[in-house]
Amino acid sequence: MTKESCINKETTELFKAILNLKTLEECENFFCDLCTLDEIKKMEKRWQIARMLYQEIPYRDIAEELKVSSTTVSRVAQGLYHGANGCISVLKKLNNK
Repeated sequence: MTKESCINKETTELFKAILNLKTLEECENFFCDLCTLDEIKKMEKRWQIARMLYQEIPYRDIAEELKVSSTTVSRVAQGLYHGANGCISVLKKLNNK
């Protein structure tokens, strides 16, 4: 998905709200209030996939370990390698800490 296809006034307002979160607890509370458990679990799984792809773990190994389809791994990889560099940027920051 391209940045242009997912950003509009409402998503920008959501992202501004997220940027106002200061602590891990605030973040946990915000997402627990806003999202269903299933939605959080799906984002959690996609973040795990992104981290594993960044570590150059093969697609098949990721799919098997996380019990997801290879299509899901491919979708995350598409965003990771051909998206807006948001995940790569965060992964680099986390690896430098």
